[in-house]
Amino acid sequence: MPHMLRHPPVRLALLLWGIAAAAYMVGFFLRVTPGVLNVDLMRDFHLNAAQLGNLASFYFYFYAASQIPTGIANDRFGPKILIVVGQAVTGVGALLFAVAGSFESAAVARALIGLGHGVAWVSLLELSAAWFAPRVFGTMSGLSLALGTLGAVLAQAPLLILSHSFGWRWVLGAVGVLCLGLSLLALLRIRNRPEDMGFDGYLPARKAQTLGEVGRGLGEVWRYRNTALLFIAPGGVCGAFLTFTTLWGMPFLVQQRQMSAGRASWVVASMLVAFSVGGVLWGRVSDRLRRRKLPYLLGGVMMLAGFGLLVAWPQAPWSLLLLALLLSSVGSGGMVVGFAWAKESVPQRLAGTASGVHNTGVMVGALVQLPLLGWVLDRFWTGQQAGGARLYDGTAFQAANGVLLAWIALSVLCVLLARETHARPYAAAAAPS
Repeated sequence: MPHMLRHPPVRLALLLWGIAAAAYMVGFFLRVTPGVLNVDLMRDFHLNAAQLGNLASFYFYFYAASQIPTGIANDRFGPKILIVVGQAVTGVGALLFAVAGSFESAAVARALIGLGHGVAWVSLLELSAAWFAPRVFGTMSGLSLALGTLGAVLAQAPLLILSHSFGWRWVLGAVGVLCLGLSLLALLRIRNRPEDMGFDGYLPARKAQTLGEVGRGLGEVWRYRNTALLFIAPGGVCGAFLTFTTLWGMPFLVQQRQMSAGRASWVVASMLVAFSVGGVLWGRVSDRLRRRKLPYLLGGVMMLAGFGLLVAWPQAPWSLLLLALLLSSVGSGGMVVGFAWAKESVPQRLAGTASGVHNTGVMVGALVQLPLLGWVLDRFWTGQQAGGARLYDGTAFQAANGVLLAWIALSVLCVLLARETHARPYAAAAAPS
């Protein structure tokens, strides 16, 4: 009698996924806090725009540096230990940032947050791939992104209200304690694969690799054409969105469009919600159509149109500008398709490494753009200040947004050149291309 497959109950899979997704959500909250706190940070640490951009980007430096090692470690050890340790490091970083007394100590804290949170996304994807059927991987990627983005939404108006009531240091300290609690919960409950709990898995068993095999795998993954193209593509499609919502969107809306900080934070929060909606939408469309290129490409074109308006007509009517920002955000969510696309572009044994390479590309865009836009803004600074923070005019913001627009255009070109996988695992007999 043939063996009847006994896959894990959906409720159990959702519970384990939910713990990992909550860890990702809290890290996403910490990622974007400099945007709402930009005036407080410039005042407390005596920063100009370039220095503030560098402080924010310390997170992205270490996040990006952790991506390829995270992919390799997932291939070798599984996601559980990475989620546990990463969340603990994130919590320590948040606590250190809460008590930082200088730019240098704040930068070290941001680096720890980036390093700890850097393992969360790829590990969450690996956990999703192990515990859910392959046909819903794109959908689960979109839902993971949506829940993570909720953390960024909470780092807008809610953070503004809490920081005014209790002070930003107390708020971030509390978030650090929450991170440590999630680390303990992950240690107690998460398991790498259904087989660890007596169920049948969805993925074939993977043999632990030697260090030599790991090194060869890292070199091998770049032999597949899509790896390089999908490394570059998210730097504009998603990196520009991260740069705008993490830091420079708030000053643009407050200084260029004369909004209150509260209203501007709601606009950025709306962009983040639209981004998460886009992630779910594009993931679902991609799975249904069994196409990766088309959803990613459409999202990139929406980004081009939206940021093109910011550059060409920065004083556009408010309703039109809001529409452009929201459509850009929905379009940026298309980058979630890239994770499934990257995994399908290489043999399954390299899937975790490919995911890490792709996510590194997301962060490379932001880590370069954050300080670069600060440098551009400072070059156009006219000497105006308010409350210890610099003020920038329309010309400065137009030049900064132009940098993002050029990067988005490069990303769209890379998506056009990438090979479609038709939502199928990589064929072992195919030659690298």
